[in-house]
Amino acid sequence: MSSAAHDPRQALAPGVTPNQLQDWLHDGQEIALLDVREHGQYGEGHLFHAVPLPWSRLEWDLPRLVPCRHARVVVYDDGPGDVAGKAWQRLHDLGYRAGFVLAGGAAAWAACGQRIFQGVHLPSKTFGELVEQRLHTPSISATELARRQAAGDRLLLLDGRSPAEFRKMNVPGALNCPNGELALRIGDLAPDPETTVVISCAGRTRSIIGAQTLINLGLPNPVLALENGTQGWFLAGLELEHGQQRCHAPGLPADLALRQRQASALGRRHGVQWIGSAQAQAWVDDARRSTFVLDVRTGEEFAQGSIQGAQHAPGGQLVQATDQFVGVRSARLLLLDSEGVRAPVVASWLRQMGIDAHVLQDGVAAALRLPPPLQPALPAVPTQTADALAAALANASASTCVIDLRPSRAYRRAHVPGALWSIRPRLSEALASAGLAADASITLVADEPAIARLVAQDLMARGQPCPQLLAGGVEAWERAGHALESSPETPDDAQCIDYLFFVHDRHDGNQDAARRYLAWETGLVAQLDARELAAYRIA
Repeated sequence: MSSAAHDPRQALAPGVTPNQLQDWLHDGQEIALLDVREHGQYGEGHLFHAVPLPWSRLEWDLPRLVPCRHARVVVYDDGPGDVAGKAWQRLHDLGYRAGFVLAGGAAAWAACGQRIFQGVHLPSKTFGELVEQRLHTPSISATELARRQAAGDRLLLLDGRSPAEFRKMNVPGALNCPNGELALRIGDLAPDPETTVVISCAGRTRSIIGAQTLINLGLPNPVLALENGTQGWFLAGLELEHGQQRCHAPGLPADLALRQRQASALGRRHGVQWIGSAQAQAWVDDARRSTFVLDVRTGEEFAQGSIQGAQHAPGGQLVQATDQFVGVRSARLLLLDSEGVRAPVVASWLRQMGIDAHVLQDGVAAALRLPPPLQPALPAVPTQTADALAAALANASASTCVIDLRPSRAYRRAHVPGALWSIRPRLSEALASAGLAADASITLVADEPAIARLVAQDLMARGQPCPQLLAGGVEAWERAGHALESSPETPDDAQCIDYLFFVHDRHDGNQDAARRYLAWETGLVAQLDARELAAYRIA
């Protein structure tokens, strides 16, 4: 491993070959395969089962994604870099004892004839395509939907994405009902069985899964997925709406008993088990297995109270982007809700994805005690007011450097004048370019204090004094009356390793990007090998 040459401590990191890793991924034992590069690097090419855990936030997100310190963990980077070695050392320091580094990284994986995949949420996106292929989920084109809307047909158009995504753009007339809520809300939303229900999203996965959810539940209405979602609408030359907040009504539906029966029957058809509190507690207390306890309700409900220590994972998002919530392959999942509808329906999909998902009996009311998550010991970072920073920057005799840790695109739009943009793996380069003295005063700008604390840890390990954090960030700086500057070309695209142009440009009016994205999504299944396909259990 090239990383071992840079730091003697990393010589202890055991390596795993690409062929051995391929076997581990399919041996049925727990494994966390962590890509520790930044989001843009990960999205441009990664291993199919890799979970993104960028070095810029590794210690902070690791306990949530890999809660069991006995889990087998493999980390990797590009190959020639040293990020994987650093990540392994941090895992080791935090008590993870079964950690490995993929020898040669992604480059060695590809050199052995293994496929590298573009994009994000690969297992979930591929699952959506397989569902459509194998279950023949019916769909409707954007032009046909527009024609039927204009003709005054009885239609109910539901957008299955999160409220935040819905506000960005939606097909005209759509009502926001995230996929995880469909099984609970559909009776109130579509009381007339003659009304055609159309499910939309930004692309394909949630349209397909949402529509097939209603079909699997036995809804008597005609149900269709909007082909290619808002992107299909946009590519057809039709206008989208922006800033809408139309949403399903809160509370429990009038036909709750019917919804419970349907959800229970669907869950049992797919092997979902309801786990009592005693069994669930035994699972949670087993320190050698990974058990994720996930609350699949809405954010508003979760904020009002849940089992202490449970992770919020809205049901539709959990199916759409499982790797955002679960970092361990072959782990156990316990899903909970408050009414017995949403959790079994979500579990039915996860089990078809090959995930060992169950429902916690009594949901949020269950007597379950979860251990406190392992949190890294990070330095406290003192804050600095905008006025104090402005005064320090105006003092020509002071050696003050501002490092902006926010997303690169946010830095381009507006930042403190003279601030350097950096991201944790590029911190050494940023410091070298600034030519800082060893005792220079550093002020960090960050949207998340945790990110600043991780960088402070690295700075102090280099011998720099503890930095300060700009209190309130760029917004506070502007409110205090200080000017901001923009730099549309800095950092340049090659430096924006945190940003995946491939995914995001499709929502910025770029039709070519939208076409490439849809071609990528529909081409996923053909890229899988036999073992990857066999992991899915679509019935």
